[in-house]
Amino acid sequence: MTIHDTSGGGRPPAEGWHDVRAGTTRESGFGTTCCVPGARRALPPSAQSDAAPARRRLDHLLPARGLPAIGYFAGVIALLGLAQLLRAPGYLLVDAVAFLAAGSWCGLNFWRCRQAHCLVTGSGWLLLAMFAVAEAGLGRSLIGGDEQLVFLGILAIGLIFECVWYLMHRTSAVTRAPKAGA
Repeated sequence: MTIHDTSGGGRPPAEGWHDVRAGTTRESGFGTTCCVPGARRALPPSAQSDAAPARRRLDHLLPARGLPAIGYFAGVIALLGLAQLLRAPGYLLVDAVAFLAAGSWCGLNFWRCRQAHCLVTGSGWLLLAMFAVAEAGLGRSLIGGDEQLVFLGILAIGLIFECVWYLMHRTSAVTRAPKAGA
């Protein structure tokens, strides 16, 4: 049995939830993941089918699960490490590239599967990338060189937001509430 065979609570997948790529039924909730292409989706098929071709193209754009996905994340971490060896404005530009890569991944995954943490981390890291580019243009850090701490803070806030969202809505997906009588 794998993580794809059960929900976060160890129950079999719920009916009505669907993985567009695999064509299999999946359950949404805490413990589901969509940060890796091909993982369980958080949206029912009716909410996903309208953009299925675009999502399939996105699956080809982002690295597949396994070693390519690990390589992508390792690349972001390597960029963050490289930035530590450089002086301003070089380290700010390298940080900005790392923030852009991480923010793009999460932003695209939010569009694909609506995971709550991707909303916060994607938008936060993309804004942080723009801020780091502006700092590089000035030639110095405006926050004392703590851009990477802010990066980790955004990650923590995203994970806390997803936990709170799940506790309130019993799903990790940020979607509109169903209409009354539907």
